Amino acid sequence: MKSSLRPSLLATRLLGVALALSAVAAAAPAEGVAAAAAPTVSERDVMPHLSALQRIADRNGGNRAHGTRGYTESVSYVRNALDRAGFRTELRRFDHDGRAGYNLIADWPGGDPNHVLLTGAHLDSVDQGPGINDNGSGAATVLTTALQVAKARLKPARHLRFAWWGAEEPGLFGSADYVNSLSADGRKAIDLYLNFDQTGSKNTQQWLVVQDGPQADEAAGQAFASWFAARGHATFDIGVGGSDNESFGKAGIPSSGFSTGISDCIHEACDNLANVDPATETVSTNALIGVLWQLAATTRP
Repeated sequence: MKSSLRPSLLATRLLGVALALSAVAAAAPAEGVAAAAAPTVSERDVMPHLSALQRIADRNGGNRAHGTRGYTESVSYVRNALDRAGFRTELRRFDHDGRAGYNLIADWPGGDPNHVLLTGAHLDSVDQGPGINDNGSGAATVLTTALQVAKARLKPARHLRFAWWGAEEPGLFGSADYVNSLSADGRKAIDLYLNFDQTGSKNTQQWLVVQDGPQADEAAGQAFASWFAARGHATFDIGVGGSDNESFGKAGIPSSGFSTGISDCIHEACDNLANVDPATETVSTNALIGVLWQLAATTRP
């Protein structure tokens, strides 16, 4: 059937439609990232990982410290979960104080390899205790998030990489070894590093967000602050922080992330499963999931 519109008017309207479609395409996330909301997890998704780390510490002298069997069993636990979920995992060995240490690196297939979103937490404890809040809580937050990526079969615009660092407690040695081993191109490819250290502290009144300061990524920090604010949780800007994100900052790699602050049992035998507040740990995990879903959807640094 012929159109009753005059040719000039028809051409004008078609041009308008074409421009509108072009605008939608330009605003859409790269690689067809789903527009669906990020998933939400419960305590049942997060706390079993902390229970597993507690059991590992219990059968290995009460700790999961660098160079001990407790640490290697912790790495094996996390790696097995990631392998079953479809991640490409790699153990990277380094040496500190005459003992072998290991970083666990897990890559989710897909995404632009020139735009990497790296999320990490240290997995080791001190010799004095099991380190369930410091930093089993951060490690469990990152692991739960990674498993949600796999469950959703997420197709991100950025390449998603997750890491669990060794020998943070003696002085950030694991993350420093990883950063120092990167080529110039490898460093350049990392758009952003997100770090999580102690995410389940009891009596948390506010979340401490890395938002401002040298090498802090303000946009990512604001994304976390906005996520918490929308749910009635207070935040406080801590600048760069004092954990593995410092290794990345020294290399010029922007970072963000958050902590729930120092717990009462920091670096003591009482930093056990009872030292973690399940509700706080769950809020922290959902915050990471929500913001990671946002950051994964674009390759713009």
